[in-house]
Amino acid sequence: MLRFISRRLGMGALILLISSFLMYLLVNVSIRPMEDLEQSTARNKEQLIADRIEQLDLNTNVVIRYFKWLGNFFTGDFGVAWRSSQSVNDQLGSAMISTLQLVSAAAVLAIFLGVAVGIISALRQYTTFDYLITFLSFLLYSLPAFWVAVLLKRWGALRFNDFLRDPALTALAIAGISAALGIVWMLALGGALKRRLINFVGAGTVTALVLFYLQATNWWTSPKIDPVLIAVLGSGVAVATTLLSTGLRNRRSLGTAFSAVALGLALYVPMQYLLYYVQMNWWIITGLALVALASGAGLGRLWGGPDWRQSARTGAITAFGVAALIFLDQVMSYWGQYLAHPTISNRPIATVGDRTPNLVQSVQEADKFWLGTIDQYTHLLLPTVALMLISFASYTRYARSSMLEVLNQDYIRTARAKGLTERTVIMRHGFRNSLIPLATIVPLDIVALFGGAIITEQVFGRPGMGQMFIKSLHNAEIEPIMAYLMVTALLAVLANIIADLIYAALDPRIRVTA
Repeated sequence: MLRFISRRLGMGALILLISSFLMYLLVNVSIRPMEDLEQSTARNKEQLIADRIEQLDLNTNVVIRYFKWLGNFFTGDFGVAWRSSQSVNDQLGSAMISTLQLVSAAAVLAIFLGVAVGIISALRQYTTFDYLITFLSFLLYSLPAFWVAVLLKRWGALRFNDFLRDPALTALAIAGISAALGIVWMLALGGALKRRLINFVGAGTVTALVLFYLQATNWWTSPKIDPVLIAVLGSGVAVATTLLSTGLRNRRSLGTAFSAVALGLALYVPMQYLLYYVQMNWWIITGLALVALASGAGLGRLWGGPDWRQSARTGAITAFGVAALIFLDQVMSYWGQYLAHPTISNRPIATVGDRTPNLVQSVQEADKFWLGTIDQYTHLLLPTVALMLISFASYTRYARSSMLEVLNQDYIRTARAKGLTERTVIMRHGFRNSLIPLATIVPLDIVALFGGAIITEQVFGRPGMGQMFIKSLHNAEIEPIMAYLMVTALLAVLANIIADLIYAALDPRIRVTA
């Protein structure tokens, strides 16, 4: 393993060295840092040109300039953007944080939803649900990113902000939404006509009750997740996690999951005091998330049994889900204060930038983290959805075709012939092997999102990597451009290595030492 990683890292370093040299030459030819002075009518034009040439060291051969840049790059100095005199390290740091927030949220949602819907579509092959998902996937995949972004601005921000002025759903709107979701669940779950009707009525009724509850409690302007909802949603997480992980017949695993829910409810009130009185930051939140995972795994170990590791996994996932609900409840408690802030004025869904200027600086110290978190996510919402929809379409198609190929293999028929349950056949034998083709696609797609969210960032005005690249091209600044290209190239090399390691983890037949 170590020899394989060392060999791949060595090859990657060589590729980066060669590609950086070629990129430097191409960028040097592409940009024109003297263009504004060449068109100038100033009397001291020649002196200005001479000063610019000396400032940018343009009299030096481009190859020598490359090795000067490379030497500084190895020391961690990415140079200075000569127009703004700002350090490229500072520009790159802030841009990477903004892009990482956007890409990580979009990638996780697209992978999770795309793979799940694609597998369900494969299991319901040639049904109405399958045809509907296929049509929707091709439709989303063909839509231009800038057009999707503009539509989201129009209907996802402006219309929803107008709705929040008087958040009232009519009975007709509730009936329409309930019927639509009922049809989706009916088609997804499938079965005989009687079962479909039961699923339609059940899903529609639950949706209608939830919407009436939101309407009656004025949830749109004062959202909250109280212990009752945490108990209900946590129980749903427990059942779903156990069903997918071990099956509901595994009583130890199911008991572990519900023990994690009970532990979360018991700690709800103490956590409210902790989250309120302790000055929070993301390091503390990450630590609490790790404690939740460890607590859930510990509950699985306490339940014991020969398969305690499966119970520990189920407990860790359930405990993390319950902890996320408690965190979300605390964030929601600041929603009213966020809406009432003068810089927001009851229009929370933003269309430009990655944060509201002067919001965090104008609130009390204890509220800065929570209001800043809400502000970041309201700015992330629309660009994340724009990126997610297009990626969701591709992952759905990949997951569907991969699962269909796996389901036709001999070992799947053998597993069914041995009397294994359908859940075991699908989750343990089919699902894992269907992920092997995605192991190559997902890491490279994430890199493409990281370096290629240029259009989305441009439309939504996010100061991310794409914006930095476009601005640097416009300003003819070679140092920020090279920093952007090197980060993207490095991520591409690492993505290929990670894909090989994921291959080995998913398929025991693959050995990275081969």
